Amino acid sequence: MNSKEGRPTIPIKIQSLQIPTPDGQADAFAAFPDDGERHPGVLMYADAFGIRPVLREMARELAGHGYYVLVPNFFYRHGPTPVVELPEYIGEEVRPAVIAQVMPLIEAHTPERVLSDADAYLRFLTTQPEAGAGPVAVTGYCIGGLLAMRTAAAHPGQVAAVAGFHGPVGADGPDSLHRLTAQVHFGHAETDLTPEALGELNQALDAAGVDYTSEIYPGTVHGFTMSDTDAFNPAALQLHWDRLLSLLGRTLTDS
Repeated sequence: MNSKEGRPTIPIKIQSLQIPTPDGQADAFAAFPDDGERHPGVLMYADAFGIRPVLREMARELAGHGYYVLVPNFFYRHGPTPVVELPEYIGEEVRPAVIAQVMPLIEAHTPERVLSDADAYLRFLTTQPEAGAGPVAVTGYCIGGLLAMRTAAAHPGQVAAVAGFHGPVGADGPDSLHRLTAQVHFGHAETDLTPEALGELNQALDAAGVDYTSEIYPGTVHGFTMSDTDAFNPAALQLHWDRLLSLLGRTLTDS
């Protein structure tokens, strides 16, 4: 994307990391401009399929716009990446078997674990020498969208922006929305949310006084950002970048 926009290409560093948590070490990676400067921090939650090449590419892309991007393996209690062995392409014929492996991991990832981990991830992020000292953003895909929401709601003074894409972001109900102080963007798949359900979610966001955008991306199915799956939609991925970069540009500044 950088070269298409005529912007100078920034060398991006990918660093493998271990994040200390109350339950052990969470393996993770960070992507950031290798320029000796500090950059605003973004905590990125993967989808249910976890860390894999497409997530590294997406983190690298975001880092190229001037951010320090931290991507933890939130299933670390079950082992290091890859927790589940994935095919290079997740199509219709293999998807049910992969989901059958992933679902027990999702079910074991309780809200208590999510919040404990979020504390550890943000504490770690803000101590990295390449990350800025100011507010951070949290973004997530699929189940990662829900984790992003829970993280933002639990850290209202620290998280300035939160984005969720094809995620069950309304799953916690309207009560959690009142804790949000971050600016919000939700990009929903057509197969995940009916227009009526979107209206109900947006009404709850309005009632909670949240500064948000929330929309159904046209012609999409669940997982539309992920190029290694049959759900991938290139136009929707680009719309996701447009919305995400606009959100981060409004809310994060270099420290």
